[in-house]
Amino acid sequence: MKTNDLIEAHDPLWRDATEHPFLEGAREGTLPDGAFDEWLVQDYLFVLSGLVFQSRLVPRSPRRDQSLLIGGLAALENELGWFETKAKERNLPLENAERHPTNRTYGNLFENLEERSYAANITALWAVEQAYLDAWTHASPGAAEYKEFVGHWTTPEFAEYVGALKNAADAALEAASEDEKREAEASFLEVARLERDFWGIAVPGGEQ
Repeated sequence: MKTNDLIEAHDPLWRDATEHPFLEGAREGTLPDGAFDEWLVQDYLFVLSGLVFQSRLVPRSPRRDQSLLIGGLAALENELGWFETKAKERNLPLENAERHPTNRTYGNLFENLEERSYAANITALWAVEQAYLDAWTHASPGAAEYKEFVGHWTTPEFAEYVGALKNAADAALEAASEDEKREAEASFLEVARLERDFWGIAVPGGEQ
């Protein structure tokens, strides 16, 4: 089992996660007033959780993956700074923002992953980033008011990072036991469902 197999086996769910009405609205400029800002604040809070998750994954990772994960952490730190700048430009409060229930569920998944195999963790991390890249590629080039954001989340550098995570996940899956592979697939499915539902924080469409 490889990462491509997971996407192919669960294609309808993956499409729901990466071709959501929210993304179509960002592409066409038809998002309801305030929807993008509402989502942006929640995504900032999500990245904070992701930073913690990934920092705890580094010491559990094989030596071959540590540079990749540490580089990802540095990118997340830069991303948080960028979010803070954009939030200030848009007069969005971040300090006292409350997490949406879906966001809290995502954070709980990150905590639960610490009890699972490395294969499950690296597969989940790859799925998070691959979904993000695929989703914003679907929204590309973005309506005028969102073009800067879409471009920021579809850079060649980000695509290269996602590709490296894919390779790391494939290597881990190749070495995994059958139980670990099932665990990794279950983690992939949890991420895909949460990615689908996360867009629905601001624009309903496909949540179950």
